[in-house]
Amino acid sequence: MADFHQNGHIATLHNLRTRSLDEMTYELQTFAQTRKMSLILPCLYSELETPAMPKIVAELSKVSYLHRIIIGLDRANEAQYRHAKAFFRDLGQDHIVIWNDSPRMLALGQQLNEMGLAPSEPGKGKNVWTAMGYLMACQDSAVMAIHDCDIVTYTNELLARLIYPVANPNFSYQLAKGYYARIGQDKLNGRVTRLLVSPLLIALKRVVGDRDYIDYLRSFRYPLSGEFAMRTAMLPDLRVPSDWGLEIGVLSEAWRNLAPKAVCQVEIADAYDHKHQDLSEEDANAGLSRMSTDICKAVFRKLAAEGVVFTPNVFRTLKATYYRGALDLLEAYYNDAQMNGLHIDRHQEERAIELFAENLMRAGQSFLDNPNETPFIPTWNRVHSADPSFLSDLHAAAAADEAEFS
Repeated sequence: MADFHQNGHIATLHNLRTRSLDEMTYELQTFAQTRKMSLILPCLYSELETPAMPKIVAELSKVSYLHRIIIGLDRANEAQYRHAKAFFRDLGQDHIVIWNDSPRMLALGQQLNEMGLAPSEPGKGKNVWTAMGYLMACQDSAVMAIHDCDIVTYTNELLARLIYPVANPNFSYQLAKGYYARIGQDKLNGRVTRLLVSPLLIALKRVVGDRDYIDYLRSFRYPLSGEFAMRTAMLPDLRVPSDWGLEIGVLSEAWRNLAPKAVCQVEIADAYDHKHQDLSEEDANAGLSRMSTDICKAVFRKLAAEGVVFTPNVFRTLKATYYRGALDLLEAYYNDAQMNGLHIDRHQEERAIELFAENLMRAGQSFLDNPNETPFIPTWNRVHSADPSFLSDLHAAAAADEAEFS
């Protein structure tokens, strides 16, 4: 049975295995009568060809409390878009596949570019941001959830537990972050959280001192999970990062906009496995190497906004502190894995720590060289202010693609 520990900073909602999925689903159906719920699925076309997606669609087809599913489709041509529409046909809920590479969507992107409001790069952040815009244009959902499309261990209980804290009108939570144990194929996974984020936050606390923001991030058991739910009132003013710092960026926005008591984390799965990124030691712009750099920059930018002063000497000290602390944590993870019959390759884990330490310095130098860098996509409030008709144009473009290529 799970523990019931509370960290004192944000609420942790555990899965104590004392309640059935049917009972929770019935209650969600009751909530849905007065507050409609939508799900956003940011999806690459290539993910439709994996074993995970058919299972996700089959599980979602059983969900009765969802009002709408919005699938944001990236890296697809016309034939692939047609195939994607057929692929999701079995979903029983109202749903739409937004073809982000369609001529109509690209034309809207050009409009944003001319206004100086276009996302700086394609990727998951832009996909999620576009889907949020479409959901806002629909003006009919009070709650939304997001989860990844490569979850090979997916069941619809994950969604029920994720969305319940913000769907329940008796709870005050505005945002719920999912967490789980990253275990798959007899291995302890989650390298970036275990070997970068956790020791980095510990090192930052030692180097720059106590900061409420650091304690807030350390309160999350799995800050890099792609699963979260929120009440849609947050969407117009939400700054979504366009780089690989999306998950940390959303937590930082919750820190900026909400009181801690309005944020919770919720245990959504006993075990979770998905597509694993390569370490990409030879290419700093790909895989976990790129991800680690973007995460570090996201944390540094937020701390700078909180008044922390960073210098080259601070970053050198931070690297040394991080490296030693990461090795100490690795020892604890190794022992934990051994006790539970799981595998950890210590050589590969230490190589990852070495790479992350170098990327910490790379991120620090990038921050010093470009202190005004703003990887955030403009808020939808700003887009609406610049062009009040843009959201309705986005909705119309997605609907036109859906009709034309049916």
